[in-house]
Amino acid sequence: MTYKLSMIALSASAGIFTASMASAEQITFVSQGGAYQEAQTKAILDPVAKLLGITVNQDSSPDAWPVIKTQTASGKVIWDVIDTPPKDCIRGGEQGMIEKLDFSKIPNAEKMPAEYKSPYSVAYEFYSSVLAYNKDKFGDNPPKTWADFWDVKKFPGTRALRSHPLATLEAALLADGVPADKLYPLDVDRAFKKLEEIKPHVAVWWTSGAQSAQLLADGEVDMEMAWNGRVAAVVKEGAPIGYSFNEGFLQYTSLCILKGAPNLDTAVKFVNAALTPDIQANFPAYIDYGPGNPEAYKTGKISPERAAQMPSSPDNAALQVLIADEWWSSPAGEEAQKRWASFIQQ
Repeated sequence: MTYKLSMIALSASAGIFTASMASAEQITFVSQGGAYQEAQTKAILDPVAKLLGITVNQDSSPDAWPVIKTQTASGKVIWDVIDTPPKDCIRGGEQGMIEKLDFSKIPNAEKMPAEYKSPYSVAYEFYSSVLAYNKDKFGDNPPKTWADFWDVKKFPGTRALRSHPLATLEAALLADGVPADKLYPLDVDRAFKKLEEIKPHVAVWWTSGAQSAQLLADGEVDMEMAWNGRVAAVVKEGAPIGYSFNEGFLQYTSLCILKGAPNLDTAVKFVNAALTPDIQANFPAYIDYGPGNPEAYKTGKISPERAAQMPSSPDNAALQVLIADEWWSSPAGEEAQKRWASFIQQ
């Protein structure tokens, strides 16, 4: 009799446990992996899970776009929230693969600049493409602008650029005298003509952030366009490298939600919580990328010294060009990317 009672109690308790597990809210969050995803786990994901009392499962994909298409086309959507470049969210939304956001349920985005949002996405974290240079090579007269980068007589030396048109076309147009506030829509013909000028002087067209950092660390190039986080890491290692955010290209990854996400309501709550200024202010403690929500800089958690190193701080953002992801998501932007492939192979 005792044995039967204990088995009944055990079964009841297992049933309660199972029901509790089944009712626990969860989402699957997707990012790009590596040190970046490790940093955001500590800065954002763990605090959000604790705040909301949910489970945040994780996946990673350096290029989420093909998986977005596959999951939504098959009707077997596994992912909920994606951290990806905004153009993926925008074109995905326009093609019926990304949920339109109800910003009335995302109050933490209310004070964010309009250009940091689209109907399908909201800025999550910022990074910059900056002009980095070897201080030993240039001393007290380093290159400060993209016009300087193009000036091989005044600033002789080896150069590197990213093997991708985004930010590279913008740099060419600034070098050719186009005002920063008149860049878009990009004059693609003019940009490629200017790139032809510098092409013979570009020693390396880099294809990964790790490669760009190694070029600087090894002294293989004297100046290059590189992501600020990669440059900062090389500087911390003691390499004689300098950079500034002047004429940098401010870029961000966005949060968006897959159409048909299995945990839609929780995903919306997650997006709002991930934009909480106090939580966003954790980013600089773990990585050299800036909060997507500028309100984070008002929390007191980010020191003035650390803010000065962040691409999205108000002072640094004012020096830069915000990449127009809606243009890059347009047919003209898609065509520019196709044209790049021909340019780089010639």
